Parts: sequence; structure tokens; C-alpha cells
Amino acid sequence: MAAWALLALAPVAAGAILSFASYYGNHMVLQKEPAGAMVWGYGEPGAVVTVTLSSNGGLVLMKKLAQVKEPSGTWTAILDPMDQGGPYTLTARQGLENVTLRDIYFGDVWLCSGQSNMVMTVLQITNASQELAATAHYPYVRVFAATPSHSDVELEDLEHIDLPWSIPTAENLGHGNFTYFSAVCWLLGRYLYEALRYPVGLVEAAWGGTPIEAWSSPRALQACGLLEDMRSPALSPSISLHQHFSGPQTPSVLWNAMIHPLLNMTLRGIAWYQGEANAFLHTDQYNCTFPALIDDWRRAFHAGSAGQTEPLLPFGFVQLSTYRRQSLQDSFARLRWHQTADVGVVPNARMPRTFMAVAMDLCDEHSPYGSIHPQDKQNVAHRLQLGARAVAYGEKNLVFQGPFPTRAVLEVTRALLNVTYSQQLVWRQRDTPVFEVRRGEKLLPMAAR
Repeated sequence: MAAWALLALAPVAAGAILSFASYYGNHMVLQKEPAGAMVWGYGEPGAVVTVTLSSNGGLVLMKKLAQVKEPSGTWTAILDPMDQGGPYTLTARQGLENVTLRDIYFGDVWLCSGQSNMVMTVLQITNASQELAATAHYPYVRVFAATPSHSDVELEDLEHIDLPWSIPTAENLGHGNFTYFSAVCWLLGRYLYEALRYPVGLVEAAWGGTPIEAWSSPRALQACGLLEDMRSPALSPSISLHQHFSGPQTPSVLWNAMIHPLLNMTLRGIAWYQGEANAFLHTDQYNCTFPALIDDWRRAFHAGSAGQTEPLLPFGFVQLSTYRRQSLQDSFARLRWHQTADVGVVPNARMPRTFMAVAMDLCDEHSPYGSIHPQDKQNVAHRLQLGARAVAYGEKNLVFQGPFPTRAVLEVTRALLNVTYSQQLVWRQRDTPVFEVRRGEKLLPMAAR
């Protein structure tokens, strides 16, 4: 477990009753080989816990012994690497006590985090009824959702859970608006399952309206020189200078309550959909805060899982979409550029093993949830899974970036700029001005042709 800062234990840790940590349960997916899945829980300090993995028929496949540490009353065990599949039974025994988890599978575990566009549920997206009706076809994509929580200190375990590990249903995927389960996370997992054909576990830890600073550890903020600055943030002119951080916007409080507790979990990758809040807060520091968060989460998950989560954990994210027609504000455009550490494309030297789902073409002016919340999450998730297959799984000859301009010819006499792209584009609104050209300090809108 991470031991570099003051930790607060969840209430269950105060007693000596044998238990698994909060985010282990029936129906869960544990990370398959080549990594070993870490499991942990609570027990009597000084006692020995025996962790047993058994087949569904009762055949014991492995046993691990774990000493309950003092004074935390926690134990950890790393299972031998397991091939994909199941179901299995996982039992922890301490003296005469035992706790058993059933219907356990091994596959790939992905963490999904961010703000409201990650929180939007399957109920809220385009073709929601068809998507919800299809859940019965994906019983091996398992879902878990942490309750949005914040804390001033790093917690060892989750304090609350919205959705324990579950087999997907129309009810738990469409619980309500901006609750659970995340549409982007679900669709990413579903598309990965269709490509991989083995179990996928999805962990949602997201909260709408939250800036990256809240998800960042103090170490990550310090790396960007923001730790002291956060007491008097340099906000954009559109935000009152008298506004102060509070609740879930406070630096590090979501790292403390929603990410730090998960560090012992062995992961295959992370999906991130965030940035809208930072279009109005520390926008031009995002080229540091975002790469710093990625680096810090990677180090923390690698250390927390005793080296089982790989040090360069694949990290995918969604590019911010457009949401205001003919706006003079350029904060979203600047934030998009900073999402790639000012390179314009990922992966790059500053952001290795990352991938981005391009989304600036997915504006949804008619979304009932506001144009900042596009309902087309299918294309977002499809593009994310293409990046995951290329970067995380090493699939070759897969187009997951771009489209990139390969040629530009200015026809001065006709006032035309002809741009050739690396991929075929579908342009649905030919009468709409969609490009801008900067000349000095003036922006000249122009229609693409």
C-alpha cells in the first residue's frame, strides 16, 4: 500500500472482523496475466489470513498467506498470474472466520475517471433504449462505481460505493442522469470485449464539474508549481476573482477519497474524460498538470500494487469537443492543445503510451443536457477503444489518430484554402463556416470547401 503520506482508514478497518476491502466483491473482474492481481482486506492485527482461489467446482488452485499488519489491521496478497476466464471463488480465512467471494473472473480491468462527460449514464446518450436493451449480451463486462466523495486526507479505502461489482443490466447502467453507470466507460468496455473476447472489468470514479487539481496529488501539483498558488487561483476573466475552492473542487480532495483508495488494484489501463472545468481555471497550466497527473497516477498504481500494475500504464483520454458557435472565447481551443502537452498528437515524448479520442467534431448543439455534454458517446468510446487496441494491446495497422492535414494549397484569386487530410472526412454541413484563419491579431472565419 502507498505509505508516503498520512492515511485515513475507512470505518470498517477499525474493527478486527475479517473482510475484503470495499471494492472486492461477487461478480468482480481481477486483472489477468501477465500481472498478478492484488487483493487486500482487514483482519485481526498480528493474525495470519489464508487467501484461497478455487475453481467453481471447489478445486483449490492456489493459497496465499498474508500477515495482518499493525496498527492498520490490513493484509495484502498477490495472486499468481491467471489466464483469462472463470468463474472462480476467492476465500479469505482467519482462524474460524472466513469470507467468500463468488463468480470471480480474470480479464482486463480499466479505471474510468473525470468529470460530467464521463459521469453521463447510458440512459442519457443517443439511442439509449437500444444500448440498454443490449446489456444482456455482455454478461462478462462487469461494472463497479464509487460514490463521489472528497476528503482532506488520503483514504486507505473507499468510504461509499454507488454500484458494487455487478453483471450489467438496463437498471444499473441507466440508473439516472449523471449518476451511474458511465456511458463512455461502459461502451469502451463493451467494444474492448467485442475485440478481445474475454472478461473486462470497469471501475468508475468520476465527479461532474471538477477540475484536474482536485484529482491531482500534492506531489503532482507541486511538480507544476501550483501547490501554493491554489490558495489564490488565477482564474479566467469569466470567473469571479472572489470565487474560492470548495467541496469537490478543492485541490487533491478527489485524489484523496476516490483514487488513493484504489491504488492497490491491479489495472490494465485508465480512461479519462475531463478538462471542461479547466477551460476556466489554470487553463494554460494544463500542459503541465495533465502530464503530471498521468505520471503521478502511474507511479502510484505501480507502487500500490507492489509492481503488478505496469509502470507505463496505458492512459487514454477524450479531446474536448466544441460547444459554442462563433464564440470569441478561445479557452476550449487552448485546453485541447494543452491536452497533448502542446504537441498536438499523442503518444509523444512527454506523454508516452497515451492515446486520445478526437472529439472536436462531435459538437451537439441540441443536447438536452447542454451542448457541453454531447450525447454521441458511441463515437467517443469507439475512438477510445481504437487507441487502446493500438497503444495498450499493440495491435498493428490500426488507424487510431488524426485525421492529419497532409497538404494545404492557398488559391489567392479564389480566396480558397484547399486542405488534404490523411483520412476520408464526412462533412455534413457544407453551408457552415467551420474553420478560422488567424492573420495577426484578427480571426477571419472562412467556410471550408
